[in-house]
Amino acid sequence: MPKNALKKFFPSPQAVKDHPSLQFLGKLLHEPNLWHMNRRSVSRAFMVGLFCAFLPMPFQMVVAAVIGIWARSNLPISIGLVWLTNPITMPPIFYFTYLIGTWILGAPEHPIHIELSVEWFTAELANIWQPLLLGSMLCAVIFAVLGYAGIRLAWRIHVVRAWRKRQTARQTKQNQ
Repeated sequence: MPKNALKKFFPSPQAVKDHPSLQFLGKLLHEPNLWHMNRRSVSRAFMVGLFCAFLPMPFQMVVAAVIGIWARSNLPISIGLVWLTNPITMPPIFYFTYLIGTWILGAPEHPIHIELSVEWFTAELANIWQPLLLGSMLCAVIFAVLGYAGIRLAWRIHVVRAWRKRQTARQTKQNQ
């Protein structure tokens, strides 16, 4: 897997260690294995990050960091993937998970009229929390498993191709 390409897209170890919301983890963030880029840590990181991205809750980065430390995944990738659900993508993603939840529960779709107030939010949340939570958890598990398997497969394909390329280069060198 092209490690340098992945490193460009995710936060540096120092940025993660200095993040104010993660300071409660203290010395746990200084574990060197949380910063390694290998097949196991990166695939676990995709699993953790994608799972946490679909959780309909605030402070997803903190949850991803705690689970990432427990799962011994690459921490910057685990935390960086949470931003899949950012303020721009969050409404369509969570609406999609809500629709999946209503489909599984067989519940009617609740019409949503957006009004930005605390009263509206609490009233709407009371109407949609079950299908939203079910759909979000189902998508979280599915995308986490797909991310884990996809990274493992992509990493394996990359290693096999590199191995074959080196083998071909050695054979070519020997034949000359």
